[in-house]
Amino acid sequence: MKAFTNRIGCLDGLRGIAALWVLVGHAHILSGWDVPVIGDPDLGVDLFVLLSGFLMTFHYQLRRDKEPWTASMTWGSFWIRRLFRIAPLYYVLLFVALASGSFIYESRAVIDAFNGVLPQEPDRYLDSSLTNLLVHMSFVFGFLPEYAFRTALPDWSIGLEMQFYLMFPFLMLLVLRAGWLRAACFIMAAGVAIAISLKVAGIRFPMPSFLPLKLHVFVAGMLLAGALNSSRKTIWMHFGVASFAVLLPVGASASPLHEAVRLTVISLFFALVYASVLPGRMSKLFTGASEFLGSRFFHYLGEFSYGAYLTHLLIMQPVIAMLIGEFGTEMSAPARFFAALALTIPVVYLLAGAGYYVVEKPGQRMGRLLSKPRQVSVT
Repeated sequence: MKAFTNRIGCLDGLRGIAALWVLVGHAHILSGWDVPVIGDPDLGVDLFVLLSGFLMTFHYQLRRDKEPWTASMTWGSFWIRRLFRIAPLYYVLLFVALASGSFIYESRAVIDAFNGVLPQEPDRYLDSSLTNLLVHMSFVFGFLPEYAFRTALPDWSIGLEMQFYLMFPFLMLLVLRAGWLRAACFIMAAGVAIAISLKVAGIRFPMPSFLPLKLHVFVAGMLLAGALNSSRKTIWMHFGVASFAVLLPVGASASPLHEAVRLTVISLFFALVYASVLPGRMSKLFTGASEFLGSRFFHYLGEFSYGAYLTHLLIMQPVIAMLIGEFGTEMSAPARFFAALALTIPVVYLLAGAGYYVVEKPGQRMGRLLSKPRQVSVT
């Protein structure tokens, strides 16, 4: 059994694929071309959530000797690093989205009218109020159904992510006290109970931006990371419980097709990370695939994934509205889809790369600097 070090290369590729999945899924929806699975951006978000649960646990395990959760300073350091990982680029694009809201809304209105679907709520694009700005800058919007889906960005999942970061130390303390499997079952049961209570109370979120609605998918990722450097029996047990977790009918479509895709996604994720426990040729196949997803190209695709995820709708919606205005019904939906991707992807990834080097990396450095323990001089 291979011992894991401080890097699992395939995670870069999986992050990049998740961002592309969301981008391609939105292109399907907006172009009017209905294709199952790859045309569903929610499944790409689920892969992001699975990765987040895995990565947070993986990084905790790397740091646990130097930064134990029993030390209060660890919590502050963790939250500071996470804030400066997410907030800087998000704040920049939040201001862009609010400033360009009327332009994006006009583009989306053209798209919805052409596709014959219900138009988007105007307030999602046009609310530039101070309240809307503050609830998004403070990341509390994910708790509030009326604000959880109220900008031109796909940022409902960013609020969800920040809630997970907030709760992660508490979740890990529970794991340390109760053990992985008992803690995971308790956390999942609590999430499902809260989700059912919301439904009974008539509280509906336009997107699953409230943590209990996606907590089971985060837990699945945590379980897969929690088995690193464990016995084969433990690894397979964690995989079994994680597979059950992603199939819980909470926070997303529970159709047979979607459930089958989620099970396939977590199975492939497991096979890429734990290729060494697979039999014979499968082990070699997934070892090679894992190394390929850790290559230089996929490394950068993963590094640019956050910027691409946040940026793509700001570019894609005007592009598709332009194609509709220029060609109308003369261009088929598949042709509009491929043309939109050809025009959108280069711009999105150029902007994502610029954002990574100009905003994200300096923000990450600042987070590491502020989270370092302060040395007290003795005189």
